[in-house]
Amino acid sequence: MKFLAGLLLAAAAVQAHYTFPRLVVNGKSEEADWSATRRTKNADSKTGVLSATSADIRCYSSQNAANIMTVPAGASIHYVSTQQVNHPGPTQYYLAKVPEGKSASNWDGSGNVWFKIHTTKPKMDANKQMTWPAQNEYVLTNATIPAATPSGEYLLRVEQIALHMAMQPNGAQFYLSCTQIKITGGGSGTPGPLVALPGAYTTNDPGILVNLGSIQPDAYVGPGPAVWSG
Repeated sequence: MKFLAGLLLAAAAVQAHYTFPRLVVNGKSEEADWSATRRTKNADSKTGVLSATSADIRCYSSQNAANIMTVPAGASIHYVSTQQVNHPGPTQYYLAKVPEGKSASNWDGSGNVWFKIHTTKPKMDANKQMTWPAQNEYVLTNATIPAATPSGEYLLRVEQIALHMAMQPNGAQFYLSCTQIKITGGGSGTPGPLVALPGAYTTNDPGILVNLGSIQPDAYVGPGPAVWSG
């Protein structure tokens, strides 16, 4: 009985976690899981990254993808989740432009190259419960590629930060993916601020080490730089 109970608990833990293997652009999905999105180390286990300062906070990838997905500037994007995104916390999107002479198919995304294009905040529902956009859905929230984003190859990074255990250090869980993309029809904007991952987050950031039961929804601010909207 104890063995069976242990198996049930393990299965429940996996079901509570998730990965984001497929990008959707203007309603059109990536052709297959991990086609242009880099396969993550938790593709089977579904466990999140627990350290905000580890190398895995960048892309958590175990291998590069075979393809580069075309994304028009101004496009609406979101990711498909393998399970319900039931943990409370923000969804954030970042971009990093691939340096001249390199390719999104193998560039590692190192350096002060990442800029944030989207974040979410909670609200209080009719039952006085804090809720988050797309919580309990099988897709993440929509974001828009700013129209002013210069054309070229990029890494697109998404993260959903699960904050249900975030009242203790290293209690936040980061679920994330990076997709190899090529932005077309772009503008002449200057994205920023530019940050490094790891580097942009610390364990004690108020958006990472936080007791959601002790704050009002408007008080929450996700970690990282300000959003660049073009």
